[in-house]
Amino acid sequence: MKVRKSERKLPKTDLNRLSSDNMVSYRLPDIQLLKAAQAQEISAVTSNLFEKSESLEDILGKLISEMTYHSYPDLISDVRSHLVTLTASQILPDKEALFDVINAHPRLGARKVDSAQSIAEQKSLVGESEALRLLNEEYEETFPRLRYVVFVNGRSREVIMRDMKMRIQRGDIEAEKLEAVNAMYNIALDRAGKLSS
Repeated sequence: MKVRKSERKLPKTDLNRLSSDNMVSYRLPDIQLLKAAQAQEISAVTSNLFEKSESLEDILGKLISEMTYHSYPDLISDVRSHLVTLTASQILPDKEALFDVINAHPRLGARKVDSAQSIAEQKSLVGESEALRLLNEEYEETFPRLRYVVFVNGRSREVIMRDMKMRIQRGDIEAEKLEAVNAMYNIALDRAGKLSS
């Protein structure tokens, strides 16, 4: 029986190579080389600085093709500026792109997190408690199509949950979009510092 490529299982050694410990050891390429980078390399940079998002890959690719960057913080700052512009847009494709970028981030404290960077950043939250799961649900009911995004930065679960409750009580979706963009900016800056060659 012939097995299609998509049905083949990776050998155990390949699975081990993809462990979160190894993924965290990813190093960003020299910023000067990004202009000539292939789509796959742009995707890797996007996923490691932010999260996996086609919309963000498009934004990053466009910025890199139009500008020459001398540092990752400069690039990340321009991504933030672009995302801030999207928060104010009433154009449907812009709104969809923003939702795609924000929702690329995993739910806070979720058991299944795909990004090795997010796993490392959320380790102080130690798994999803029932209270955090319910807060995630309440947040997503209060702010349809948004996910709570915060720069954890080693803060405790209690501090993060207090912030989440405050933001839910505030009930301002426009402020939430900006909070998410600013959190992604801070997360990306932190990751760039850790992943620089």
